[in-house]
Amino acid sequence: MSVKDRVRVRETRLLSDNWYVLRTTTFDWKRRDGTWQTQSREHYDRGNGAVLLPYNIENRTVLLVKQFRYPAFVNGCDDLLIEAAAGLLDDAEPEVRIRAEVEEELGYRLGEVRKVFEAFMSPGSVTEILHFFVAEYDAAMRISDGGGHPDEGEDIEVLEMTMEQALAMIADGRIRDAKTIMLLQHLALTVLRTA
Repeated sequence: MSVKDRVRVRETRLLSDNWYVLRTTTFDWKRRDGTWQTQSREHYDRGNGAVLLPYNIENRTVLLVKQFRYPAFVNGCDDLLIEAAAGLLDDAEPEVRIRAEVEEELGYRLGEVRKVFEAFMSPGSVTEILHFFVAEYDAAMRISDGGGHPDEGEDIEVLEMTMEQALAMIADGRIRDAKTIMLLQHLALTVLRTA
């Protein structure tokens, strides 16, 4: 039996479409024992996104961004977040969008990029699927200072650090962003492990 056969939507109501879309849905769920249970859930639809971690094998370095994130701030984060470059797809293909984001945020025009996986980041409440990429970089690929678009509220600092520094920052809590942690660990276990 497919999941579609186990869900009967009763009602979906729009709660907000101020920034992205927040809805509440009442539905019936067919439990494993065959009985139906009525549930209600809110879900936030912000579209799908892409994230990329540039790395330099020879220098064992990575490029990250540092920026203010209001939702993290209101949940007790009293610092700027260190993250991999990322953005929403806005109807573009994931590879096309992430290349543009890397140019805007980091100031690098990359060569080959490689998709490593995709994942739901918070499937209990957010619909977003995030496409994860890695790519090699070197100094010759730098085309600007990066920093994002100020007219979109972006005020991004570009960071270059060794892989060892980045992993230590995960361990001591300075890197707390899930997508960034996932890509750093992927890189440590695959690409840089053999380098």
